[in-house]
Amino acid sequence: MQNLYTLPAVDDSAFENFCGGNLGGEHESCIDVAAIPGAVEAFELRDSKPEGVGRSMRVTAAEVDDFVVGWAEKRGLAL
Repeated sequence: MQNLYTLPAVDDSAFENFCGGNLGGEHESCIDVAAIPGAVEAFELRDSKPEGVGRSMRVTAAEVDDFVVGWAEKRGLAL
């Protein structure tokens, strides 16, 4: 497997924002997601809250899919 952390930085404009959990405001619970340039099906996830600035995680599509399916099953959510 390729080391995703050796790939180029993701441009801020490439991130999509997925929010939920809070009722809005400056501390909304959000996760930003973007495809990593130069990688096939690999993504960078980051926390959009001020406390999370500069922290991110890089994962493959298979890893994200496994997490999403497992989390939905654990929580009894339907996809």
